[in-house]
Amino acid sequence: MNRRDFIKSAAILTSLNELSLKLPMYRSLKSIRVETTNSNFERESLLKPFGFKGGYLTELWQTASQLRSGSSSCIGIGTQSVLYGDADLFSHYSEVGGNALMYAVTERALQLVKRTSFETPIGLQDNILPELKKEAVHITGSDQLNVNFVFNSLISVDNAAWLLYASENRFENFDEMIPVDYREALSARNKKVGVMFQVSYGMTEQDVTEAVDQGYFIIKIKTGQPGSQAEMLEKDKARMGAIHRLLKNRTTSQTQDGKLIYTLDANGRYEKKETLLKLLDHAEKIGALGQILFVEEPLSETNNESVAGIGVRMAADESIHTELDAVKRLEQGYGAFVLKGIAKSLSQSMKIAKLAYERNVPCICADLTVNPILIDWNKNLAARLQPFPGLEMGMIETNGNMNYANWQKMLGYHPLAGASWTQVRNGVFELDDDYYSSSGGILTPSKHYIKMFQ
Repeated sequence: MNRRDFIKSAAILTSLNELSLKLPMYRSLKSIRVETTNSNFERESLLKPFGFKGGYLTELWQTASQLRSGSSSCIGIGTQSVLYGDADLFSHYSEVGGNALMYAVTERALQLVKRTSFETPIGLQDNILPELKKEAVHITGSDQLNVNFVFNSLISVDNAAWLLYASENRFENFDEMIPVDYREALSARNKKVGVMFQVSYGMTEQDVTEAVDQGYFIIKIKTGQPGSQAEMLEKDKARMGAIHRLLKNRTTSQTQDGKLIYTLDANGRYEKKETLLKLLDHAEKIGALGQILFVEEPLSETNNESVAGIGVRMAADESIHTELDAVKRLEQGYGAFVLKGIAKSLSQSMKIAKLAYERNVPCICADLTVNPILIDWNKNLAARLQPFPGLEMGMIETNGNMNYANWQKMLGYHPLAGASWTQVRNGVFELDDDYYSSSGGILTPSKHYIKMFQ
């Protein structure tokens, strides 16, 4: 063990010891049975079509699920993204039609929850998921349905289950709410979480420049543009070239070398490794390769080519649904995981975070263009993951502020709206003791969503 690894291990051990003193020792958990359920949704328009995965969204449905036990009632919220969940299904239905199908799966999940007692939300999801997958295939008519569609439909249900679990067991904060087996994996206490600024297909150079002027320093470039593989590659090369010309001389105080950081996100659009290599060769040619921290989900989910030795870290996202999927991607040379507690559920993300911690694999938390409260569900994960190598802080993506037409109004739905840690400052969320003690407000009921059930 070298000096750097020793210092890192000692810091982690100290953090764990401090945390263990603050958290209650293991105690038996209540068996929870949901007696009644309810749901509702709102349609939130986007400022302009939002492009990724070769398609475009114009609105996002915000869902709310209510779970009632004999002594507690809790409301969980979610953001639906059919394009993220299953791009093929998205292309075969109207945008509203696809959202209606996902909402129908949420309704079915609530019916299954009423039949299933549970001790932890993770156990609840494990119990209902097999049947829900079958029901989702029946509802959508797609026997090739991507399981991410099912996970996305579960977000509001899973979040409600976590809140009910916390209420029934009298957990007062997120740290107490983490099941004992997962606490070590989520033991970090990042004082900063770097914010990934997403550059979508149609974003103007002026918008990118203004973001850097505001202090953003992690620039996430959406690749995998519409068209054939050849057309996509040329568009992506041109886009990367334009952005690098714009930003190559910009500096930041948040990185060790003062340079901005790039990440690329292809959302699985590259069908072959050789096409990806052509994009990275172009990045090297224009001098951008050294600033690329990692590439998210570069290849299609069914592509099993090794990405070892490429020279840039590859991060798995859509293709990791279970721990087995995560292990498979590691064997194929992937070197990071993208956690989406707001797209694949907190329950599933905790499992992947645990595996990653045990294998020393770094993780980041990506967005689904979610609402302000869900940002803090995601941030609670990002805040507790080990700092990302080369950056030494947690990482999170959030892009709702640049995409929702009613963002300012939506900010008011947050029960702790206006808190300093809800605001991006110089490209980061600064997290203090108040953030950790309040759990980012996620355990505090939102008046707006309560009204949806009155």
